[in-house]
Amino acid sequence: MNVFSAADAIAPAISRTNRFLFHPFRLGTFLKLSLVAVITEGMSGNLNSSHYSPTTHGGAPGTMPPLNFPGGWLGLALLVIAITIPIAIAIFYLITRLRFAYFHCLVYQVKQIAPGWRLYREQAMRFFLLSIGVGFGFLAVVVLCALPFVSGFIKFFRDMHQGGHFDLGGFLALFLPLLLLLVVLGLLGWATDVILRDMMMPHMALENATVGEAWGSVSARIGAEPGAFFLYGFLRLVLPIVAFIAIAILLAIPVLVIAVGMGAAVAGLTALVVNAAGFAKVLLLTIEAVIILLGIGISLFVGLFVGGPVATAIRSYALVFYGSRYQLLGDLLYPPAPPQVAPGTVGAPSGS
Repeated sequence: MNVFSAADAIAPAISRTNRFLFHPFRLGTFLKLSLVAVITEGMSGNLNSSHYSPTTHGGAPGTMPPLNFPGGWLGLALLVIAITIPIAIAIFYLITRLRFAYFHCLVYQVKQIAPGWRLYREQAMRFFLLSIGVGFGFLAVVVLCALPFVSGFIKFFRDMHQGGHFDLGGFLALFLPLLLLLVVLGLLGWATDVILRDMMMPHMALENATVGEAWGSVSARIGAEPGAFFLYGFLRLVLPIVAFIAIAILLAIPVLVIAVGMGAAVAGLTALVVNAAGFAKVLLLTIEAVIILLGIGISLFVGLFVGGPVATAIRSYALVFYGSRYQLLGDLLYPPAPPQVAPGTVGAPSGS
């Protein structure tokens, strides 16, 4: 397999994505693979969380109500943490298994998730433990770096409360360095994730390599071509953003038309429901619920139709770029042609 530069790897990655998802095209298979791609690449979107609106509950307006719970808010917080952390860890383990399964799909161009899910159980557990360790280590670094700023902000707001005025210069002196630190830490975390998933994971999957062996192989390759890997990292960050912007521009008008149409229909039905009664009200509410569910379904379909190919292309891009430097992976992506045997030699086809 030829060595691809970061730019040269784009076209083969798009070609492999197109062949994998669309040739032949089966809607059910496409949606299944797109869903796995979106989940494993972390593009499922942000969850909208609701917040409590302060009202009067036997106390002063705008104050939080008393919590009738053992230990108060601290007890509730500890309970939520105790429940959330194990669930989050279990979900992350399942996502890790899916990442290995989808890796298997893309490398071997198969569309069944189950074979890769079963094949890489041991490797996925090793990678999962590595990711957990790296994640908690990174969190510790973030907390240590943020502690000086936390104390600085506490002092700033205490002084502001005592002085009665807001010191914009003092606030910016604290906020801007913190913002720069967060950007640096964010890029560092992203780069760590790319090294783990795009480079170390193939060694752990294909060779059953230990963490040390995988890192040794990756660091040697990065050390041999730092410029090529730096450009890859830059494009790996920029290309998904460019892709989503282009798709958003392309789909803006049809999505807006559908959203406005469904919104107008729901608004009209809501106005009719207010003045309806009996069977008519039930019928109108049913129609409204169907339209809302249809809108949700269309939104999910569009999300998978857009996110699935982009996520698959990102993973294919990582495989093509690193596979051109990792022979075992490269030979699986692009199997070498069988050697040509000269006529007349042992094993050569006989002439007619």
